[in-house]
Amino acid sequence: MRTDIYQSPLCGRYASYEMQHIFSADQKFSMWRKLWVALAESERELGLPITEEQIEEMKSQIHNIDYEAAKKYELELRHDVMAHVHAFGDACPNAAGIIHLGATSCYVGDNTDIILMHQALKRVRVLLLNAIEALSKFAQEYKSLPTLAYTHFQAAQPTTVGKRACLWLNDLLFDLEQLEFQIEHMRLLGCKGTTGTGASFLELFDGDEGKVEQLEQKIAEKIGFSKCQSVSGQTYTRKVDFAVLQVISGIAQSVSKFSSDIRLLSHLKEVDEPFEEKQIGSSAMAYKRNPMRSERMASLARYVICDLQNTAVTASAQWFERTLDDSANKRISVPEAFLAVDAILNLYINVVRGMKVYPAVIQQHLEEELPFMATENIMMYCVKTKNGDRQVLHEAIRQHSVKAAEQVKLYGKKNDLLERIKADDTFGLSEEEIEMLMQPETFTGMAEHQCEKFLTEVVAPVLEQCKEEPSVAADINV
Repeated sequence: MRTDIYQSPLCGRYASYEMQHIFSADQKFSMWRKLWVALAESERELGLPITEEQIEEMKSQIHNIDYEAAKKYELELRHDVMAHVHAFGDACPNAAGIIHLGATSCYVGDNTDIILMHQALKRVRVLLLNAIEALSKFAQEYKSLPTLAYTHFQAAQPTTVGKRACLWLNDLLFDLEQLEFQIEHMRLLGCKGTTGTGASFLELFDGDEGKVEQLEQKIAEKIGFSKCQSVSGQTYTRKVDFAVLQVISGIAQSVSKFSSDIRLLSHLKEVDEPFEEKQIGSSAMAYKRNPMRSERMASLARYVICDLQNTAVTASAQWFERTLDDSANKRISVPEAFLAVDAILNLYINVVRGMKVYPAVIQQHLEEELPFMATENIMMYCVKTKNGDRQVLHEAIRQHSVKAAEQVKLYGKKNDLLERIKADDTFGLSEEEIEMLMQPETFTGMAEHQCEKFLTEVVAPVLEQCKEEPSVAADINV
């Protein structure tokens, strides 16, 4: 590691080797060479005077990339594609004359970008499925544990810990649906020529439009794609980059929401993210257990969400059939979005797999708030079983609630609402009846049922279809 120049933290601290490798120079430039081979093979199959020996020579040098030679050529030519054409030609002297035949720079540049984004999306899919699997196990484990729900971060009618996890899961499933659509509908640019008309290839094939169309289809199949884009200028529409990063941004939004919830629950001491034996929470306050993994998720997710704007502006600013003001931006914005989402999904999996739940604290918070929430149940019970007057009961509860709230807010005392109701003959409730009406499970509605049904009918089929996908370690570097 060099220490005398800036290096992206995405590589040194956050992103996995797998995602970094996808966007590496080796992957990029070997793919350029694979595309040149596919072009030459297809042109030969359609009758152009290219020999098998030339193609085999090119194949043998796909991974033998002389980066220093390419760098020297680019300094001279000020053109990265032509630099690599020359460097490839030096390694393949017999084939040098037919490399890049009929093509423009975007043939290798744009097609490679599509291919690498496609590979990266598949890697994101693996991570997303691992996150879904981990979260589904967590939801199943805690499907019946009552907990306070919060609206406006104010205590609200209880839910269960598992049902809340299903809300996080639902966001990830939405993201998976968008992701799979994008993977399925990715298409190569193909070989459209300088302005998208295919004029150079039409010239090569003596005006035979059918052969030009066959050429494109052959190249696509050799590279592992079923189709090319129907029309384009010299480049594929930059709305493709926007569409891809829109999916990535959606995942970042889901992750950020999850991380915020964990941070708030950590403050309440109801849930903790993993905290290692020798981990330091604060350099000054030794007792602290700061939720640094969740905070890192939020931080990197914010970067991804903002990065989407790069592709939006770039797509909107393209001129006619080609302009180069996209190049420098997309070299940075697209790979780094993938590196960042790789990091946050690894963190997501890591946190969920090691998440700690504290039922005693959850129960304590429930007991503090349930008296207020139980009042409607108490009122209905008294009307049904004690022949109580609903309006009279309502007014009595209102007066007792005001006084109980004063005890809590003005004097820091415990909520004594139940004691006040128990002592009021208007209600006529025994100790046993009060306890029966105060069971937390009676306030969670269909939460457990909804959780179980969601996990069984929605999540399980997704995981079953993807059960061959690899499990990831989800280790974090720092």
